[in-house]
Amino acid sequence: MNDWHPVAISQQIASGAVAATDLLDTRLALWRDSAGVLHAWEDRCPHRGTRLSMGSLRNDTLRCAYHGWTFGSEGRCRHIPALPALGETNLKAQVATFNVRERYGLVWVCLGMPARPEPPRFPEFADAALRKVWCGPYDVQSSGPRIVENFLDMAHFAFVHEGILGAQEQAAIADYTVESFDDADYGSGVWAKQCRAWQPQASKAATGGSNIEYSYRVVRPLTAVLTKHPPDSVREAIALMLQPLTETTTRVWIILSLNDFTSSDDDLRAFQDTIFLQDQPILESQSPAKLPLIPGAEVSVVCDRMSLAYRAYLKQQNLHYGVLR
Repeated sequence: MNDWHPVAISQQIASGAVAATDLLDTRLALWRDSAGVLHAWEDRCPHRGTRLSMGSLRNDTLRCAYHGWTFGSEGRCRHIPALPALGETNLKAQVATFNVRERYGLVWVCLGMPARPEPPRFPEFADAALRKVWCGPYDVQSSGPRIVENFLDMAHFAFVHEGILGAQEQAAIADYTVESFDDADYGSGVWAKQCRAWQPQASKAATGGSNIEYSYRVVRPLTAVLTKHPPDSVREAIALMLQPLTETTTRVWIILSLNDFTSSDDDLRAFQDTIFLQDQPILESQSPAKLPLIPGAEVSVVCDRMSLAYRAYLKQQNLHYGVLR
């Protein structure tokens, strides 16, 4: 509730239109005023609960489609057509408004009081030597923590992504290091480093198999950054940023920060689509859908060290949404 979550592509929120979405069991209406300022409101008219996103924008005011009540950019009612004699100062109706930011080409919303002033850090996005591509969103019938844990897991590569990110004859996971971190680039969290995997096709640009070194950082409970260290190449990154619609339904946003300036955007998205759509049925099959933080609820082995560190991190962060405690 007090963290930032991605809810839309910035470019898709145009002036003069209202976009509807959901976050943490709350309906949202997103709109941009004539000065380009973005607004995030509860998508609910305080009069009779109609979605405000069904209404219309005019002169930086939003009019409800049901009874025509009009709300200014601060969310306060300015006009009730059925009672035209009422002056604006006599109107008390107020739409719930939320903190909103634009970062990394995405719109971020916090429904509560932000525990941190800005969205999660993704330093590779600022690297002009890397190309940025937005993938998804993907809607998944699973909790956000289950999706993050899958993102951190290498042992499934040889089976779920066989022939692309792994091979069954090379399924063994080498030892790796898990630590907490606190630095200027990423903030604080938990990370796994010196992770290695044999991959037949590590990326769209790959022309053959290779051993790839990875680092995984969990920078917020529902945000993780994977960095890849290809041999004889620059470091690349993939950011997983989640929009929890409900406790067990999640919209997944992925940003690629790559050294590939040859493949088209569509080709890069298609490659990422292939990978994620292989993960999706696995994620949606897991039971329970919420990630269990209860000791002994699931059997873990040594190569699950990062998953266990993530679960411990969620407990430390006192997360209750989308988990079982």
